[in-house]
Amino acid sequence: MAATTSQPAPVVDPETRPAPSTGDGDHDRFAHYVSRRELEKAQRTGKAVTALCGKRWKPNADPSKYPMCPTCSELVAEMMANELRD
Repeated sequence: MAATTSQPAPVVDPETRPAPSTGDGDHDRFAHYVSRRELEKAQRTGKAVTALCGKRWKPNADPSKYPMCPTCSELVAEMMANELRD
């Protein structure tokens, strides 16, 4: 369920990625941001991906059917703001 946008996929630094979510499943109701490279690999191998928010899953649904994960959206906004400052 990765979101598709016209912007390049964000580069994810594994050192700053949150721990995988083990919560109550609320993240299953959202589309998430993942790195394009990780998504392409998952599409080839069938392995799970890790979203910016830490959610791990095997993408298999149309992300346009779900609202964006608010945590992923906040992290992308922060990353873009940091890029503009640099």
